[in-house]
Amino acid sequence: MKMRSRCLIIVVSMAIACVSTAFATSDAFKDRIYQVGKLKPIDSVPILKVGERAPDFMLPSVTGKKIRLSSYKGKMNVVISFIPAAWTPVCSDQWPGYNIVQDIFDAHDAILLGISEDNIPTLFAWTAQMGELWFPVLSDFWPHGEVAKKYGVLRSNGTAERAIFVIDKKGIIRFIDIHDINRRPPLEDIVNALERLQHK
Repeated sequence: MKMRSRCLIIVVSMAIACVSTAFATSDAFKDRIYQVGKLKPIDSVPILKVGERAPDFMLPSVTGKKIRLSSYKGKMNVVISFIPAAWTPVCSDQWPGYNIVQDIFDAHDAILLGISEDNIPTLFAWTAQMGELWFPVLSDFWPHGEVAKKYGVLRSNGTAERAIFVIDKKGIIRFIDIHDINRRPPLEDIVNALERLQHK
């Protein structure tokens, strides 16, 4: 077990270094990125707590498939990444970073679900510019923000907070990070949350 933990630490350290490099991915389409400026760090009232059951939902993905959260129950841990808006600077760095660390999610029996309030055509065009993403990208456009509202992360302007929820195989929330919208959530926080699931 100690050897596995050491190996994981090495892999995570390497992945974090790679992710830092990957955040330059948005340079390929930086001229198309809308500069939002400095935003209010958090603009919602949390309603969920660690230890509670994650609200179920079903949303359309950019592939045309509908994804239901409860379909992973008993099979996989789930990491939900809410982002505010396509074609914006931090969002255009965050998801490409996750795209190169699929092995970390696989090692923890975890799937990543990316959720935005943008509509499907917008998300399709935006993610196509990033290259193929391994994780489902879901639209919470209509009814607008319904899932973000259930999770307490819908901002007053109709976008979502930059938020991470880690949900175990039983459907219980084990980690919440409603992050400063102007910054990327640290990858190591997600990894640590997934690692703790191995001991539950």
